[in-house]
Amino acid sequence: MEHETLIVETIGNVARITLNRPEAYNAYDLKMGKELQEVMELCSREESINAVILTGSGRAFCSGGDVRAMANALEGGKGSTLAFFQDLTRYLHTTIVEMRRMDKPLLAAINGVVAGAGFGLAMACDLRLASKDARFTQAYTRLGLVPDGGSSFFLPRFLGSGKAAELMFLNSVLDAEEALRVGLVSQVVEKEELAEKAMEMAQALARGPKKAYALLKRLLYATWQKELEGQLEEERRGILELCSSQDFQEGVRAFLEKREPRFSSSP
Repeated sequence: MEHETLIVETIGNVARITLNRPEAYNAYDLKMGKELQEVMELCSREESINAVILTGSGRAFCSGGDVRAMANALEGGKGSTLAFFQDLTRYLHTTIVEMRRMDKPLLAAINGVVAGAGFGLAMACDLRLASKDARFTQAYTRLGLVPDGGSSFFLPRFLGSGKAAELMFLNSVLDAEEALRVGLVSQVVEKEELAEKAMEMAQALARGPKKAYALLKRLLYATWQKELEGQLEEERRGILELCSSQDFQEGVRAFLEKREPRFSSSP
């Protein structure tokens, strides 16, 4: 399937999605919103895909909403502006939810500027790997807007309410090393190494236990809504569901035989 704003590749059991509007710093517009939602849904249901990479082309991961498109909507008056933002946020938020509900591990390979909606897309991934020239900023209040894409949900949980408020009120910019220090990303690498390192990590994830990863994602994100007792019960249910699986049996054998496990590709 051809896309205007994305490059979609499948390498073995890994899907790599590249936001591809480099002339606009991969700004998020309606076309990208529609295409990205469709591709994420495809990755979620395609059984041959075990892990997904999301990255950007050129100098940006995603610079946020396309301000030129916003200006065009404003020229049409209030009705046009409301319709534009209704569509834009619907695509973005449906995609964010799909990314979180997807059973497969999702890795952000952050190659440059991250702002606005791009911030939400990065945080909706399970793991984040950044190049040394990555830069993170919210940028919403600079336009007189409030965050979307889950930023007001993710940032206080990742960074604490104080740091989240600083980023959202003051549009502070985090460089890659600061993002690593505060836990926003898990690794920082040289720019020329980013694609290779991301693929290595994604391929390792793709070889992992699919069902265990699916349950792990649910556990990780359920903890934000549950008290301790509820989370303990979810963990117990997950262990009981997996303890008779073929992957668990293989994991035990591999441990005892001192070798790497060979997990099945089926859930």
